[in-house]
Amino acid sequence: MDHKEEILKATIQVFNDKGLKFTMDDIAELLRISKKTLYKVFDDKEALFLAMVDYIFDTIKESERAVVEDDSLSTVDKIHKILGVLPEGYKDVDLRQLYLLKDKYPKIYKQVELRLETGWEITIELIEQGIAEGCIQPVKIPILKMMLEASLEQFFQRDILVRNQISYQDALDEVVNILMEGIKIHK
Repeated sequence: MDHKEEILKATIQVFNDKGLKFTMDDIAELLRISKKTLYKVFDDKEALFLAMVDYIFDTIKESERAVVEDDSLSTVDKIHKILGVLPEGYKDVDLRQLYLLKDKYPKIYKQVELRLETGWEITIELIEQGIAEGCIQPVKIPILKMMLEASLEQFFQRDILVRNQISYQDALDEVVNILMEGIKIHK
């Protein structure tokens, strides 16, 4: 593991413990490195946060590829898993706190939005495959995509999950279950 990845993993851990109030000192302390070393890799907290967002989404994309390559899963199962994929290492990360980004770190929030809205190619191909196989109802894929994106964006824009004590994983699972029940063909 390279130094940058080590710092990003530590950032996720510190973020989970302290939310947005974490400091560069917290990360340096966890890694037992100097803050100067940390600043050699990342110019500031915002740059670190931007890299963390990309790292999380890149890891999610890696998990999606693993689902697609799993020949033991049916097309419906693959779609279900991909829509709700969250890598094992992030199951305990409190992603509900991301709603706080919008006001405090708008540039980072925009990056979260961008990453939510892009990278759908694998999912779209699977949905098209499911429609062709007759296990998924013919749906307008842009509408389905928009429904999932809008749900996730609401999780990140509002404190609804925190107020209702619902974990991000539980909320994501619920949305995906509702969507899948609506699009799969019941025999």
